[in-house]
Amino acid sequence: MTIDQLEEYGLEQMDDEEIEAFLSTHSTGVLGLPMSDIPYLIPLSYGFDNGSCLYFTYVTGESSQKAELTEKAGRGRFLVYNVDTAFEWQSVMLDGDITSVPEDDWPEIEAITQNAWRPNTLQTATTSGGVTLYQFEITDLAGIRQTGLAPDFRENIEP
Repeated sequence: MTIDQLEEYGLEQMDDEEIEAFLSTHSTGVLGLPMSDIPYLIPLSYGFDNGSCLYFTYVTGESSQKAELTEKAGRGRFLVYNVDTAFEWQSVMLDGDITSVPEDDWPEIEAITQNAWRPNTLQTATTSGGVTLYQFEITDLAGIRQTGLAPDFRENIEP
């Protein structure tokens, strides 16, 4: 079924303003990078510039498969979602170009990346070095949501 066909069941497409608001109020998602046989998926926190870019901080250490794949791919897909109930959820899919940010530019971006959620382990690791900052420049986006019971479901339970 297409998204248009699912609208009769309560699915709604989000416009650009709604997508931006959603991205601004969340800070985690899943980055998909191409590999030869299956995609490489990475759960990541992000900072959002309230416009056209996300920023990811990788703890890389001496070697990092995710950094190597990111550099090789140069593009990726990022999914941010939130599920409250089976009838209350949102999902935003972003396509974009990924480039490393030169360390000299980090101070300009620091305020954006400070809002990203990080597990304590990774937050501690970032202070010991081996960190790379990546910019995900959004080239395409789409958002969908359901904000209540599907119409046919409501009809069956309402008196």
